[in-house]
Amino acid sequence: MMVAGSFGLQQFSNLRYQYSKKQPVTPEEMKKYGVNMKKRQEVTLETEYEKVKNVDIDNWENKRGPRPWEEEGQSTAAKH
Repeated sequence: MMVAGSFGLQQFSNLRYQYSKKQPVTPEEMKKYGVNMKKRQEVTLETEYEKVKNVDIDNWENKRGPRPWEEEGQSTAAKH
């Protein structure tokens, strides 16, 4: 039991150090894949709060997404 635990701990430690050396993704890399990143100055807590403050949370409709086993038009209406 002790040997198995030691082996498992070694594998988790290897994963930790393997992925800790990864560099963050640059905006140039993201543009290559078609993702547009905003500049750091554009996204602040205050700007996001202003967006959320204007959302009407009293009038909403529950929409159910399709399940993997359902066909495109087969999903039923969600009930409250």
